[in-house]
Amino acid sequence: MKRAKGFTLIELMIVVAIIGILAAIAIPNFLRFQARAKQSEAKQNLGAIFTAYTSYFSDNNTFPSNSSITIGTITYNCLSVADWEPKGQLRYCYECMNSAAFWTGWDAGMAAIRCNPAVNTNGTQIDFTIAACGNVDNDATQDQWSIDTAKHLVNVIDDVKL
Repeated sequence: MKRAKGFTLIELMIVVAIIGILAAIAIPNFLRFQARAKQSEAKQNLGAIFTAYTSYFSDNNTFPSNSSITIGTITYNCLSVADWEPKGQLRYCYECMNSAAFWTGWDAGMAAIRCNPAVNTNGTQIDFTIAACGNVDNDATQDQWSIDTAKHLVNVIDDVKL
């Protein structure tokens, strides 16, 4: 009598179970890796903003003011005054703010960028903190980064670890 070729149902069930276990381990790690990669946008752009701000300071002996400037029909905010404009599709919004400010409740999709750097007594902008906020893993928590005058890059709220 010839023996039938092929796999038994139990062998197939074991293979499916093994694939399921491997997927359960691999998928969360892949999603976390993907979210970490998305965080590089904030780090890269905050570094570019820092460079633009320090360049602006070397030319003007002050950081960009906390108010918008209108030239002709175009209104420039603190980031565009420092000659930084975002390129491409952004996952984060960027904001200049006073060091004492806190960014609870930011909306990652907000379009307006408010400026609020620190000012000394003679009106010169002496300090700045730039913040970035975005949702990199599609949950309720937003990833928040900041960079300051001393180039301290801080992940204020790490959305990926939560």
